[in-house]
Amino acid sequence: MPRPSCPRCQRPLRHCLCALIPDLDSRTRVLILQHPSEVGHALNTARLAALGLRNAELRVGEVFDDLPQLLAQPGYRACLLFPGEDAVALTGYAPEEQPLLLVVPDGTWRKARKLLHLNPLLAALPRVSLGAVAPSRYRLRKAPEEGALSAIEAIVAALDALEAPQGFDALLRPFDVLIEGQIAAMGEEVFIRNHQR
Repeated sequence: MPRPSCPRCQRPLRHCLCALIPDLDSRTRVLILQHPSEVGHALNTARLAALGLRNAELRVGEVFDDLPQLLAQPGYRACLLFPGEDAVALTGYAPEEQPLLLVVPDGTWRKARKLLHLNPLLAALPRVSLGAVAPSRYRLRKAPEEGALSAIEAIVAALDALEAPQGFDALLRPFDVLIEGQIAAMGEEVFIRNHQR
C-alpha cells in the first residue's frame, strides 16, 4: 500500500516540506517546463521552486501546444535560461526595464535539449545564462559538467542576479532538508562511498 503523501509538496506525510516552503514575490515571472521523467523523481526541485514563488508556473510535458500563449505574458520579455554561445549572462534590472519571463527547462541535459527540439518556439527565444555560481548543493547527483545546478538552484541564482539586493535563498531551505533526509536514509557510509568522489 502506498504511503500517504502530502497533496501539495507530494512528499510522504512524515516528511512533508510545506512548513519550509517560503511564499516569495518576484518581479521576474518564472515558467518551468518540466520533462515528464522528472515528475516522479524523489528530489523534484522544480516543484519546490514553483510552490515557493508566487510569480511562477510549472507545466509538465514534452510538447507544449499552448506555448505561444504561455510566452505572450503582457508586461514581460520572454527568454530561455539555457547555456549556449549566444547566451547573455543575467545582470540586475535597470530601473525602468521590463521584467523577464524566465523560461526554465527542467530535466537532464538530454531531456532539456529534447524539450527545445520538440518546441521550436523555445529554441528561438533569446538565451540567458548564469554568471559564476557557487558549486551545487545537490550532493546526491554527480554534475555532468562544472557549474551544473539543480532546477531550484538555477532559479535562485537567476533571481538573485536579476533582483538584487532581494535574495531568494529561502527557496533552498526545503531543498537542503530534502538532501539531508536522503543522505540520512541511505546512511552516511553509503553516501560517502557513492557520492564523495
